[in-house]
Amino acid sequence: MPLLDPKIWQSRPLSGPEYPVTEPATGDTLGTVTLAAAEDIRPAAQAARAAQAEWARVPHFVRAGVLRRAGDLFAAHAEELREWIVRESGSIPGKADFELHVAAQECYEAAALASRPAGQVLPSEAPRLSYTRRVPVGVVGVIAPFNAPLILSIRSVAPALALGNAVVLKPDPRTAVCGGLALAAVFAEAGLPDELLHVLPGGAEVGAALVADPQVPVISFTGSTAAGRAVGESAGRHLKRAHLELGGNSALIVLADADLDAVISTAAWGSFFHQGQICMTTGRHLVHESLYEEYVERLAAKADSLAVGDPHRAQVHLGPIIDGAQLAKIHGLVEASTASGARLVAGGTHEDLFYRPTVLAGADDATPAYTEEVFGPVAPVRSFATADEAAALATTGPYGLSLGIVTRDSARGLDLAERIPTGIVHINDQTVNDEAVAPFGGIAASGTGARFGGEANLEAFTDVRWTTVRGDVATYPF
Repeated sequence: MPLLDPKIWQSRPLSGPEYPVTEPATGDTLGTVTLAAAEDIRPAAQAARAAQAEWARVPHFVRAGVLRRAGDLFAAHAEELREWIVRESGSIPGKADFELHVAAQECYEAAALASRPAGQVLPSEAPRLSYTRRVPVGVVGVIAPFNAPLILSIRSVAPALALGNAVVLKPDPRTAVCGGLALAAVFAEAGLPDELLHVLPGGAEVGAALVADPQVPVISFTGSTAAGRAVGESAGRHLKRAHLELGGNSALIVLADADLDAVISTAAWGSFFHQGQICMTTGRHLVHESLYEEYVERLAAKADSLAVGDPHRAQVHLGPIIDGAQLAKIHGLVEASTASGARLVAGGTHEDLFYRPTVLAGADDATPAYTEEVFGPVAPVRSFATADEAAALATTGPYGLSLGIVTRDSARGLDLAERIPTGIVHINDQTVNDEAVAPFGGIAASGTGARFGGEANLEAFTDVRWTTVRGDVATYPF
Protein backbone atom coordinates (compact mmCIF):
# COMPACT_ATOMS: atom_id res chain seq x y z
CA MET A 1 0.00 0.00 0.00
CA PRO A 2 1.43 3.43 -0.85
CA LEU A 3 2.55 5.55 2.06
CA LEU A 4 0.86 8.58 0.48
CA ASP A 5 -2.68 7.60 -0.40
CA PRO A 6 -4.30 10.64 -2.10
CA LYS A 7 -7.57 9.80 -0.36
CA ILE A 8 -6.03 10.34 3.08
CA TRP A 9 -3.41 12.98 2.38
CA GLN A 10 -4.99 15.34 4.91
CA SER A 11 -6.89 14.02 7.89
CA ARG A 12 -7.65 17.44 9.38
CA PRO A 13 -10.10 19.62 7.42
CA LEU A 14 -8.64 22.98 6.48
CA SER A 15 -10.33 26.23 5.50
CA GLY A 16 -8.29 27.33 2.50
CA PRO A 17 -8.84 26.68 -1.21
CA GLU A 18 -8.05 23.55 -3.17
CA TYR A 19 -4.53 23.70 -4.58
CA PRO A 20 -3.16 21.62 -7.48
CA VAL A 21 0.04 19.69 -6.80
CA THR A 22 1.94 20.60 -9.96
CA GLU A 23 4.90 18.96 -11.69
CA PRO A 24 7.04 21.91 -12.85
CA ALA A 25 8.72 19.86 -15.57
CA THR A 26 5.44 19.23 -17.41
CA GLY A 27 2.79 21.42 -15.80
CA ASP A 28 0.78 18.27 -15.05
CA THR A 29 -1.36 18.08 -11.93
CA LEU A 30 -0.27 15.23 -9.66
CA GLY A 31 -3.08 15.64 -7.17
CA THR A 32 -4.87 18.22 -5.06
CA VAL A 33 -4.37 19.42 -1.51
CA THR A 34 -6.41 21.78 0.61
CA LEU A 35 -4.50 24.79 1.84
CA ALA A 36 -4.73 26.19 5.32
CA ALA A 37 -6.11 29.61 6.12
CA ALA A 38 -4.86 31.83 8.91
CA GLU A 39 -7.79 30.81 11.12
CA ASP A 40 -6.65 27.18 11.02
CA ILE A 41 -3.52 27.93 13.04
CA ARG A 42 -5.18 28.51 16.40
CA PRO A 43 -7.09 25.18 16.65
CA ALA A 44 -4.06 23.26 15.37
CA ALA A 45 -1.77 24.90 17.93
CA GLN A 46 -4.34 24.32 20.67
CA ALA A 47 -4.62 20.61 19.82
CA ALA A 48 -0.84 20.31 19.62
CA ARG A 49 -0.41 21.98 22.98
CA ALA A 50 -2.92 19.66 24.62
CA ALA A 51 -1.22 16.56 23.21
CA GLN A 52 2.30 17.77 24.00
CA ALA A 53 1.89 17.67 27.77
CA GLU A 54 1.49 13.89 27.75
CA TRP A 55 4.19 13.40 25.08
CA ALA A 56 6.70 15.27 27.26
CA ARG A 57 6.08 12.73 30.06
CA VAL A 58 6.64 9.73 27.78
CA PRO A 59 9.90 7.90 28.64
CA HIS A 60 12.79 8.97 26.47
CA PHE A 61 13.23 5.53 24.93
CA VAL A 62 9.66 5.60 23.64
CA ARG A 63 10.20 8.91 21.86
CA ALA A 64 13.52 7.64 20.54
CA GLY A 65 11.81 4.53 19.20
CA VAL A 66 9.33 6.61 17.20
CA LEU A 67 12.18 8.61 15.68
CA ARG A 68 14.18 5.51 14.80
CA ARG A 69 11.17 3.92 13.12
CA ALA A 70 10.59 7.13 11.18
CA GLY A 71 14.18 7.00 9.94
CA ASP A 72 13.70 3.41 8.83
CA LEU A 73 10.48 4.33 7.02
CA PHE A 74 12.20 6.97 4.91
CA ALA A 75 14.41 4.15 3.63
CA ALA A 76 11.58 1.62 3.33
CA HIS A 77 9.45 4.00 1.25
CA ALA A 78 12.37 5.55 -0.64
CA GLU A 79 11.12 4.64 -4.11
CA GLU A 80 7.72 6.26 -3.58
CA LEU A 81 9.08 9.32 -1.81
CA ARG A 82 11.87 9.77 -4.37
CA GLU A 83 9.30 10.04 -7.13
CA TRP A 84 7.38 12.70 -5.23
CA ILE A 85 10.52 14.75 -4.61
CA VAL A 86 11.57 14.47 -8.26
CA ARG A 87 8.19 15.32 -9.71
CA GLU A 88 6.89 17.89 -7.22
CA SER A 89 10.11 19.86 -6.60
CA GLY A 90 11.90 19.31 -9.93
CA SER A 91 14.84 17.49 -8.34
CA ILE A 92 17.06 15.06 -10.16
CA PRO A 93 16.91 11.55 -8.62
CA GLY A 94 20.34 11.89 -7.00
CA LYS A 95 19.25 15.01 -5.17
CA ALA A 96 16.07 13.25 -4.06
CA ASP A 97 18.13 10.34 -2.75
CA PHE A 98 20.31 12.79 -0.82
CA GLU A 99 17.22 14.32 0.78
CA LEU A 100 15.96 10.88 1.79
CA HIS A 101 19.35 9.95 3.24
CA VAL A 102 19.54 13.15 5.25
CA ALA A 103 15.94 12.77 6.43
CA ALA A 104 16.69 9.32 7.82
CA GLN A 105 19.88 10.54 9.46
CA GLU A 106 18.07 13.50 11.01
CA CYS A 107 15.62 11.06 12.60
CA TYR A 108 18.40 8.82 13.90
CA GLU A 109 20.34 11.77 15.33
CA ALA A 110 17.14 13.14 16.87
CA ALA A 111 16.48 9.77 18.49
CA ALA A 112 19.81 10.13 20.29
CA LEU A 113 18.75 13.56 21.59
CA ALA A 114 15.93 12.01 23.61
CA SER A 115 18.41 10.46 26.06
CA ARG A 116 20.91 13.29 26.23
CA PRO A 117 21.78 14.47 29.76
CA ALA A 118 19.01 16.83 30.73
CA GLY A 119 20.91 19.32 32.89
CA GLN A 120 23.61 20.03 35.47
CA VAL A 121 23.97 19.89 39.24
CA LEU A 122 25.02 23.34 40.48
CA PRO A 123 26.84 24.50 43.58
CA SER A 124 24.69 26.52 45.99
CA GLU A 125 25.23 28.90 48.89
CA ALA A 126 22.27 27.35 50.71
CA PRO A 127 21.82 23.81 52.10
CA ARG A 128 19.91 22.50 49.13
CA LEU A 129 20.14 20.54 45.90
CA SER A 130 20.43 22.98 43.00
CA TYR A 131 20.24 21.85 39.40
CA THR A 132 19.21 22.83 35.89
CA ARG A 133 17.04 20.76 33.60
CA ARG A 134 16.18 21.15 29.96
CA VAL A 135 12.43 21.01 29.34
CA PRO A 136 10.49 21.06 26.07
CA VAL A 137 9.35 24.49 24.91
CA GLY A 138 5.87 23.11 24.12
CA VAL A 139 4.79 23.71 20.53
CA VAL A 140 7.35 24.48 17.81
CA GLY A 141 6.24 26.25 14.65
CA VAL A 142 8.20 25.20 11.55
CA ILE A 143 8.05 27.16 8.30
CA ALA A 144 9.85 25.40 5.44
CA PRO A 145 10.57 26.38 1.79
CA PHE A 146 10.31 24.55 -1.54
CA ASN A 147 13.90 24.00 -2.58
CA ALA A 148 14.95 21.07 -0.37
CA PRO A 149 11.51 20.47 1.09
CA LEU A 150 12.07 17.22 2.95
CA ILE A 151 15.40 18.17 4.52
CA LEU A 152 14.34 21.68 5.47
CA SER A 153 11.25 20.37 7.25
CA ILE A 154 12.63 17.25 8.94
CA ARG A 155 15.70 18.91 10.42
CA SER A 156 13.42 20.94 12.70
CA VAL A 157 10.50 18.52 13.04
CA ALA A 158 12.57 15.50 14.12
CA PRO A 159 14.59 17.06 16.97
CA ALA A 160 11.61 19.06 18.21
CA LEU A 161 9.54 15.88 18.54
CA ALA A 162 12.38 13.88 20.06
CA LEU A 163 12.82 16.47 22.80
CA GLY A 164 9.18 16.23 23.82
CA ASN A 165 7.57 19.00 21.80
CA ALA A 166 4.63 19.07 19.43
CA VAL A 167 5.01 20.68 15.98
CA VAL A 168 2.90 22.78 13.66
CA LEU A 169 4.53 22.60 10.22
CA LYS A 170 3.76 25.03 7.39
CA PRO A 171 5.37 23.80 4.18
CA ASP A 172 5.48 25.82 0.98
CA PRO A 173 2.29 25.06 -1.00
CA ARG A 174 4.41 24.23 -4.06
CA THR A 175 5.92 21.28 -2.19
CA ALA A 176 3.10 20.48 0.22
CA VAL A 177 3.47 16.73 -0.29
CA CYS A 178 7.21 16.05 -0.09
CA GLY A 179 7.78 18.92 2.37
CA GLY A 180 4.83 18.26 4.65
CA LEU A 181 2.32 15.49 4.05
CA ALA A 182 5.07 12.91 3.52
CA LEU A 183 6.39 13.67 7.00
CA ALA A 184 2.92 13.34 8.50
CA ALA A 185 2.48 9.94 6.81
CA VAL A 186 5.89 8.68 7.95
CA PHE A 187 5.41 9.72 11.56
CA ALA A 188 1.88 8.32 11.69
CA GLU A 189 3.18 4.95 10.51
CA ALA A 190 6.09 5.23 12.97
CA GLY A 191 3.60 5.44 15.85
CA LEU A 192 3.67 9.14 16.71
CA PRO A 193 0.55 9.85 18.79
CA ASP A 194 -2.21 11.91 17.21
CA GLU A 195 -2.16 15.72 17.30
CA LEU A 196 1.61 16.02 17.84
CA LEU A 197 2.37 16.93 14.21
CA HIS A 198 0.05 19.22 12.28
CA VAL A 199 0.78 19.97 8.61
CA LEU A 200 -0.79 23.20 7.33
CA PRO A 201 0.42 24.14 3.85
CA GLY A 202 -0.33 27.74 3.05
CA GLY A 203 0.89 31.18 2.09
CA ALA A 204 2.47 34.04 3.96
CA GLU A 205 -0.68 34.86 5.91
CA VAL A 206 -0.67 31.36 7.42
CA GLY A 207 2.97 31.74 8.39
CA ALA A 208 2.24 35.13 9.96
CA ALA A 209 -0.57 33.60 12.02
CA LEU A 210 1.75 30.82 13.18
CA VAL A 211 4.40 33.30 14.28
CA ALA A 212 1.82 35.40 16.14
CA ASP A 213 -0.01 32.55 17.90
CA PRO A 214 0.65 32.74 21.67
CA GLN A 215 0.52 28.95 21.99
CA VAL A 216 3.67 28.60 19.82
CA PRO A 217 6.70 29.91 21.75
CA VAL A 218 9.42 28.94 19.23
CA ILE A 219 9.56 29.43 15.46
CA SER A 220 12.00 27.63 13.17
CA PHE A 221 12.03 29.42 9.82
CA THR A 222 13.95 28.65 6.65
CA GLY A 223 13.49 30.96 3.68
CA SER A 224 14.47 34.25 2.13
CA THR A 225 16.14 37.03 4.07
CA ALA A 226 13.25 39.41 3.34
CA ALA A 227 10.69 36.97 4.74
CA GLY A 228 13.01 36.13 7.63
CA ARG A 229 13.18 39.77 8.66
CA ALA A 230 9.38 39.86 8.85
CA VAL A 231 9.32 36.65 10.89
CA GLY A 232 12.00 37.96 13.24
CA GLU A 233 10.24 41.28 13.73
CA SER A 234 6.92 39.61 14.50
CA ALA A 235 8.53 37.10 16.83
CA GLY A 236 10.24 39.94 18.70
CA ARG A 237 6.94 41.75 19.17
CA HIS A 238 5.41 38.56 20.54
CA LEU A 239 8.43 37.85 22.76
CA LYS A 240 9.23 34.46 21.32
CA ARG A 241 12.37 32.85 19.93
CA ALA A 242 12.83 32.71 16.18
CA HIS A 243 15.58 30.57 14.66
CA LEU A 244 16.20 31.96 11.19
CA GLU A 245 18.07 30.21 8.37
CA LEU A 246 18.00 32.67 5.49
CA GLY A 247 19.54 33.48 2.13
CA GLY A 248 23.11 33.60 0.97
CA ASN A 249 25.47 34.66 -1.79
CA SER A 250 28.35 32.36 -0.97
CA ALA A 251 31.82 32.75 -2.42
CA LEU A 252 34.16 30.10 -3.79
CA ILE A 253 37.76 31.38 -3.70
CA VAL A 254 40.15 29.70 -6.11
CA LEU A 255 43.75 30.48 -5.14
CA ALA A 256 46.65 30.60 -7.58
CA ASP A 257 47.91 27.11 -6.69
CA ALA A 258 44.54 25.40 -7.29
CA ASP A 259 44.34 22.35 -9.55
CA LEU A 260 41.91 23.38 -12.30
CA ASP A 261 41.47 19.79 -13.42
CA ALA A 262 39.84 19.11 -10.05
CA VAL A 263 38.19 22.41 -9.28
CA ILE A 264 35.88 22.83 -12.30
CA SER A 265 33.64 19.93 -11.27
CA THR A 266 33.50 21.30 -7.75
CA ALA A 267 32.72 24.80 -8.99
CA ALA A 268 29.99 23.66 -11.36
CA TRP A 269 28.31 21.58 -8.65
CA GLY A 270 28.36 24.54 -6.27
CA SER A 271 26.50 26.79 -8.72
CA PHE A 272 24.31 24.40 -10.71
CA PHE A 273 23.20 21.70 -8.23
CA HIS A 274 19.38 21.67 -8.09
CA GLN A 275 19.29 24.52 -10.60
CA GLY A 276 21.04 26.81 -8.08
CA GLN A 277 17.95 26.77 -5.88
CA ILE A 278 19.93 26.20 -2.67
CA CYS A 279 20.69 28.77 0.02
CA MET A 280 24.36 27.67 0.05
CA THR A 281 24.75 27.84 -3.74
CA THR A 282 28.07 29.26 -4.95
CA GLY A 283 26.91 32.68 -6.07
CA ARG A 284 30.34 34.28 -6.52
CA HIS A 285 33.41 32.66 -8.09
CA LEU A 286 36.53 34.57 -7.03
CA VAL A 287 39.46 33.33 -9.08
CA HIS A 288 43.11 34.33 -8.98
CA GLU A 289 44.03 36.41 -12.01
CA SER A 290 46.62 33.87 -13.18
CA LEU A 291 43.88 31.23 -13.58
CA TYR A 292 40.97 33.47 -14.45
CA GLU A 293 40.75 33.16 -18.25
CA GLU A 294 41.21 29.40 -18.29
CA TYR A 295 38.77 29.00 -15.40
CA VAL A 296 36.06 30.94 -17.23
CA GLU A 297 36.62 28.97 -20.43
CA ARG A 298 36.53 25.59 -18.67
CA LEU A 299 33.55 26.42 -16.44
CA ALA A 300 31.62 27.59 -19.51
CA ALA A 301 32.48 24.36 -21.32
CA LYS A 302 31.28 22.36 -18.32
CA ALA A 303 28.04 24.36 -18.22
CA ASP A 304 27.44 23.77 -21.94
CA SER A 305 27.97 20.03 -21.47
CA LEU A 306 25.26 19.62 -18.81
CA ALA A 307 21.88 18.19 -19.78
CA VAL A 308 18.78 20.10 -18.70
CA GLY A 309 15.35 18.50 -18.81
CA ASP A 310 12.61 16.51 -17.12
CA PRO A 311 14.31 14.57 -14.28
CA HIS A 312 11.47 12.06 -14.03
CA ARG A 313 11.65 10.95 -17.64
CA ALA A 314 15.28 11.49 -18.67
CA GLN A 315 18.74 11.33 -17.18
CA VAL A 316 19.67 14.99 -16.74
CA HIS A 317 21.94 17.14 -14.61
CA LEU A 318 19.48 19.98 -14.04
CA GLY A 319 15.70 19.89 -13.80
CA PRO A 320 13.16 22.73 -14.03
CA ILE A 321 13.01 25.95 -12.06
CA ILE A 322 10.19 25.69 -9.53
CA ASP A 323 7.82 28.11 -11.31
CA GLY A 324 7.54 30.97 -13.77
CA ALA A 325 7.96 33.73 -11.22
CA GLN A 326 11.30 32.34 -10.05
CA LEU A 327 12.48 31.84 -13.64
CA ALA A 328 11.58 35.45 -14.49
CA LYS A 329 13.63 36.66 -11.52
CA ILE A 330 16.65 34.60 -12.60
CA HIS A 331 16.50 35.68 -16.22
CA GLY A 332 15.94 39.29 -15.24
CA LEU A 333 19.12 39.28 -13.13
CA VAL A 334 21.10 37.72 -15.98
CA GLU A 335 19.85 40.30 -18.49
CA ALA A 336 20.52 43.14 -16.06
CA SER A 337 24.03 41.79 -15.53
CA THR A 338 24.90 41.67 -19.22
CA ALA A 339 23.43 45.14 -19.64
CA SER A 340 25.76 46.38 -16.91
CA GLY A 341 28.85 44.98 -18.63
CA ALA A 342 29.18 41.32 -17.63
CA ARG A 343 30.00 38.92 -20.46
CA LEU A 344 27.68 35.96 -21.06
CA VAL A 345 29.89 32.97 -21.88
CA ALA A 346 27.42 30.12 -21.34
CA GLY A 347 23.68 29.72 -20.90
CA GLY A 348 21.39 32.65 -20.38
CA THR A 349 18.56 30.93 -22.25
CA HIS A 350 15.58 28.82 -21.28
CA GLU A 351 12.80 26.71 -22.73
CA ASP A 352 9.70 26.68 -20.58
CA LEU A 353 11.00 26.30 -16.99
CA PHE A 354 14.30 24.72 -18.05
CA TYR A 355 17.08 27.29 -17.60
CA ARG A 356 20.51 26.58 -19.03
CA PRO A 357 23.43 26.70 -16.57
CA THR A 358 24.87 30.16 -17.02
CA VAL A 359 28.36 31.61 -16.65
CA LEU A 360 28.99 35.37 -16.47
CA ALA A 361 32.55 36.65 -16.83
CA GLY A 362 33.80 40.08 -15.83
CA ALA A 363 31.53 40.34 -12.80
CA ASP A 364 32.00 43.33 -10.54
CA ASP A 365 30.09 45.43 -8.03
CA ALA A 366 27.75 46.64 -10.80
CA THR A 367 26.69 43.08 -11.74
CA PRO A 368 23.31 42.30 -10.17
CA ALA A 369 23.78 38.52 -10.47
CA TYR A 370 27.03 38.90 -8.52
CA THR A 371 25.80 41.20 -5.75
CA GLU A 372 22.37 39.61 -5.19
CA GLU A 373 21.17 36.11 -4.36
CA VAL A 374 19.98 34.70 -7.71
CA PHE A 375 18.56 31.36 -6.54
CA GLY A 376 19.16 29.98 -9.99
CA PRO A 377 21.92 28.22 -12.01
CA VAL A 378 24.11 31.28 -12.56
CA ALA A 379 27.87 31.47 -11.92
CA PRO A 380 29.35 35.01 -11.94
CA VAL A 381 33.16 34.96 -12.09
CA ARG A 382 35.49 37.73 -10.88
CA SER A 383 39.27 37.87 -10.67
CA PHE A 384 41.50 38.95 -7.79
CA ALA A 385 45.22 39.63 -7.46
CA THR A 386 46.06 39.02 -3.80
CA ALA A 387 44.72 37.10 -0.82
CA ASP A 388 43.88 40.41 0.83
CA GLU A 389 41.72 41.34 -2.16
CA ALA A 390 40.04 37.93 -2.15
CA ALA A 391 39.20 38.25 1.54
CA ALA A 392 37.81 41.74 1.01
CA LEU A 393 35.66 40.65 -1.94
CA ALA A 394 34.33 37.58 -0.10
CA THR A 395 33.45 39.70 2.93
CA THR A 396 31.64 42.39 0.95
CA GLY A 397 27.87 42.08 0.95
CA PRO A 398 25.16 41.46 3.51
CA TYR A 399 25.32 37.64 3.70
CA GLY A 400 27.44 35.24 5.73
CA LEU A 401 26.33 31.68 5.10
CA SER A 402 28.92 29.43 3.43
CA LEU A 403 32.43 29.75 2.00
CA GLY A 404 34.61 27.49 -0.13
CA ILE A 405 38.37 27.87 -0.62
CA VAL A 406 40.37 25.79 -3.10
CA THR A 407 44.14 25.53 -2.65
CA ARG A 408 46.88 22.91 -2.53
CA ASP A 409 47.93 24.38 0.83
CA SER A 410 45.14 23.57 3.30
CA ALA A 411 46.77 25.57 6.09
CA ARG A 412 46.81 28.61 3.85
CA GLY A 413 43.15 28.03 3.12
CA LEU A 414 42.30 27.86 6.82
CA ASP A 415 44.25 31.05 7.46
CA LEU A 416 42.30 32.86 4.73
CA ALA A 417 39.01 31.51 6.07
CA GLU A 418 39.74 33.08 9.47
CA ARG A 419 39.51 36.51 7.80
CA ILE A 420 36.09 35.94 6.24
CA PRO A 421 33.08 35.78 8.61
CA THR A 422 30.64 33.02 7.62
CA GLY A 423 28.67 30.37 9.46
CA ILE A 424 30.18 27.54 7.37
CA VAL A 425 33.50 27.09 5.58
CA HIS A 426 34.84 24.25 3.43
CA ILE A 427 38.49 23.97 2.40
CA ASN A 428 38.92 22.26 -0.99
CA ASP A 429 35.20 21.91 -1.50
CA GLN A 430 32.33 23.97 -2.82
CA THR A 431 29.75 25.72 -0.66
CA VAL A 432 26.80 23.25 -0.75
CA ASN A 433 27.20 20.71 2.06
CA ASP A 434 24.88 19.36 4.74
CA GLU A 435 25.13 16.61 7.37
CA ALA A 436 22.72 15.75 10.16
CA VAL A 437 25.53 15.68 12.74
CA ALA A 438 26.92 19.12 11.85
CA PRO A 439 25.81 22.55 13.04
CA PHE A 440 24.24 24.59 10.28
CA GLY A 441 23.46 28.29 10.00
CA GLY A 442 24.68 31.64 8.83
CA ILE A 443 25.38 35.06 10.24
CA ALA A 444 24.35 38.60 9.30
CA ALA A 445 21.66 38.55 6.59
CA SER A 446 22.01 34.76 6.33
CA GLY A 447 20.40 34.09 9.69
CA THR A 448 20.79 33.93 13.43
CA GLY A 449 23.62 31.43 13.67
CA ALA A 450 23.92 27.64 13.89
CA ARG A 451 20.68 26.02 14.99
CA PHE A 452 21.00 22.46 13.73
CA GLY A 453 23.12 19.59 15.01
CA GLY A 454 23.12 18.12 18.53
CA GLU A 455 23.85 20.99 20.91
CA ALA A 456 22.22 23.56 18.63
CA ASN A 457 19.00 21.53 18.58
CA LEU A 458 18.99 21.35 22.37
CA GLU A 459 19.32 25.11 22.52
CA ALA A 460 16.66 25.64 19.87
CA PHE A 461 13.88 23.41 21.14
CA THR A 462 14.22 23.34 24.94
CA ASP A 463 14.20 25.82 27.79
CA VAL A 464 16.52 25.67 30.82
CA ARG A 465 14.71 25.44 34.17
CA TRP A 466 16.49 26.02 37.50
CA THR A 467 15.24 23.85 40.36
CA THR A 468 16.23 23.71 44.03
CA VAL A 469 15.21 21.17 46.67
CA ARG A 470 15.55 21.53 50.46
CA GLY A 471 14.98 18.92 53.11
CA ASP A 472 13.32 21.49 55.41
CA VAL A 473 11.37 24.66 54.75
CA ALA A 474 13.63 27.69 54.44
CA THR A 475 13.43 30.38 57.15
CA TYR A 476 13.93 34.12 56.67
CA PRO A 477 14.39 37.20 58.94
CA PHE A 478 10.67 38.13 58.77
